[in-house]
Amino acid sequence: MSRIILNSELLNKVFDGKEISREDAYEIYLEAQRNPHDLHHTAQILRNKNKGKLATYSRKVFFNLINLCRDTCSYCTYKVEPGDSKISMMGKSEIAKLIEIGKKFKCTEALFVTGERPEQRYGIATDWLKANGYSSTAEYLIYASETALKEGLFPHTNAGNLTKAEMAGLKKSNASIGLMLENSSPRLSQKGMPHEFAPSKNPRARIRTLENAGSLSIPTTTGLLIGIGESPYESIDSLFEIKSIHQRYHNIQEIIVQNFQPKPGTPMSGAPQPDEKYFKNVVSLARLIMPEMNIQIPPNLSPHSYAGFLNSGINDWGGISPITPDYVNPEFPWPSIDTVERNCNMAGFELRARFPTYPEFFPMVDTDVRSKMLEIADSERLVSEDYQK
Repeated sequence: MSRIILNSELLNKVFDGKEISREDAYEIYLEAQRNPHDLHHTAQILRNKNKGKLATYSRKVFFNLINLCRDTCSYCTYKVEPGDSKISMMGKSEIAKLIEIGKKFKCTEALFVTGERPEQRYGIATDWLKANGYSSTAEYLIYASETALKEGLFPHTNAGNLTKAEMAGLKKSNASIGLMLENSSPRLSQKGMPHEFAPSKNPRARIRTLENAGSLSIPTTTGLLIGIGESPYESIDSLFEIKSIHQRYHNIQEIIVQNFQPKPGTPMSGAPQPDEKYFKNVVSLARLIMPEMNIQIPPNLSPHSYAGFLNSGINDWGGISPITPDYVNPEFPWPSIDTVERNCNMAGFELRARFPTYPEFFPMVDTDVRSKMLEIADSERLVSEDYQK
């Protein structure tokens, strides 16, 4: 059977345990434009081989610590300006209260999210930090993380490009950190492109941060944002960039493949959301390029079709909160965990709660954090079902 008909030669390379090249991935993508079935089916088989029929999620509470940001992205509504009614600057008492609520709802993840170094642009952020006894957002994140950990929640921090020293400080209390690469193409930072006014989104800066996290052996979540003006080839290149980092440091615990959703009031409000066929093909290619990787899509951003991605190679839904909204995408509420479980069961999957650290990455975690997770973990290093009752 010729390659051009079913691409069997390339797909069989994956079945035989051989790595596909960037050029192979380009060719598989082109064939999938005409017939995506073989690509999706291959991804499905690889997921079953490496992850079984288990779908995981992290039961979380979202701490919208400070949503001022020195950057401006063309699609973002998370960032606000001083005086905006939606501004969030969480004081210590607010953090403590939300930790308490999270514990009542049996959450295990404390997701701490901030804008990129707001104190470098806004005096109000500097004053707020000073009033709390800190000189930087990173210092305050360490305090918040330590507080959450003491109360039995496990921090996962998304705060943009942290320095190596800042990440080393956070490692002592964080189960993992997150930094979306979004895309490795510098073209998206050029004039008129979505990252023109967001220097922290320059791929060189993001890659350096991911590498620093790797050198510190911190379990790290990263991923792609699909539909912001990139080409399919740039998406594939970005997956290979992530693979390269992981091959050197072995710390990338998860790849999120997230679909762009246009938002009112942003420069990209009129841009179309990505075609679902293209989105699914990138998801499946992620599985082919890194067969053993944990691959996630956010279910709230594909509310009517997320269950179908189980047939495209994913094995995780990311963080789902029974309490707090997705402050980055507030227009898209998370589905209930019961609904996600029903959809998984109907597709032949078991849904299980995990920690912010995937089981195979436990050895990388700080000893104190790991020991606290193991207190409520089962033999597979997932969250014990007894704990969730």
